[in-house]
Amino acid sequence: MSAYERIADLSVTIESVARRRHTADTTSDFERTTTEFRLSGDGVVGRGEDVTYETADHDALAGTDPIDIEGEWTIAELSAALDDIDLFATKSPEQAASRNYRRWAVESAALDLGLRQTETSLGEFLGIEPEPIRFVVSTRLGDPPTTDRVMSLLDRNGNLEFKLDPTPDWPEEVFVELRETDAVRVLDLKGWYEGTDVDVEADPELYRDVLAAFPAAVVEDAAFTSETTPILEPQADRLAFDYPIDGVEAIESLPVDPGWCNVKPSRFGTLESLFETIAYCRENGIDMYGGGQFELASGRTAIQTLAALFYPDAPNDVAPGAFNDPNASPPYPRSPLAPDDDAVGFEV
Repeated sequence: MSAYERIADLSVTIESVARRRHTADTTSDFERTTTEFRLSGDGVVGRGEDVTYETADHDALAGTDPIDIEGEWTIAELSAALDDIDLFATKSPEQAASRNYRRWAVESAALDLGLRQTETSLGEFLGIEPEPIRFVVSTRLGDPPTTDRVMSLLDRNGNLEFKLDPTPDWPEEVFVELRETDAVRVLDLKGWYEGTDVDVEADPELYRDVLAAFPAAVVEDAAFTSETTPILEPQADRLAFDYPIDGVEAIESLPVDPGWCNVKPSRFGTLESLFETIAYCRENGIDMYGGGQFELASGRTAIQTLAALFYPDAPNDVAPGAFNDPNASPPYPRSPLAPDDDAVGFEV
């Protein structure tokens, strides 16, 4: 029986639905807003986080009544019912992907609640022993780009590893200094993003520099153009994809057979799509690592839980929130993160 088939039959009793809004500054110089869905029943609460980026979409949600999903369900039955519920009933989302983000919040909250009602953790329920979670720190290098933040973090903990976002304005000295640290594990070229503040156009010179400077690193979301395809195809085994991945069909439609997949659960929307994709990657020899979207609450616990159960030794972009908090001060948590022996629900 697959992981999803086991989860699909889990019973959950929902007696009430509430929401809580979270807001925080980030080290990437923007204010993050999320909304946590809280489903209650049998004296416990299940939580799931809507990571929609546009604050206006959270504002619109705040003015609506909670969704009507009270009752007794299996996870599969609730998911089917959500197919007929518009989670953006009063205002269409500014980004189409946000529909998946909010769907994930509700479904992950239901899973958390169902597990808590049975007084078990996701690992126990699936029969998987969680392992310590290796994580990388995702950070930007500023404008103009410098290695100051990376070096400052390494001064405090020389074992830290990093996921960075190269851009065409990285000077040669940045490549040299970062290469000498031997701490960069993932480089996100953001070539698949469209209409966001972090879009980076496909630049063949940048791609050559990145691939040459970091020959052992994973390279994420490189865009395939007539100029970059000859550079990228021979490197397929170290290419990863994130932005376009929201299910098995998305992987099958990629321009190459990738070596890696960045699993961001919120992108998949449904639990079924998430666990089907994890199974597909395993069956087809695609390595996985976890990813996040500046989660402020239970969503970060969820991405760490999935990493502990399915890809604990990978360069997981699931670092504790302190690394995204400009007001946090050392000492910071160290990698790997140890699982909690007393975990219950969608947590580890």
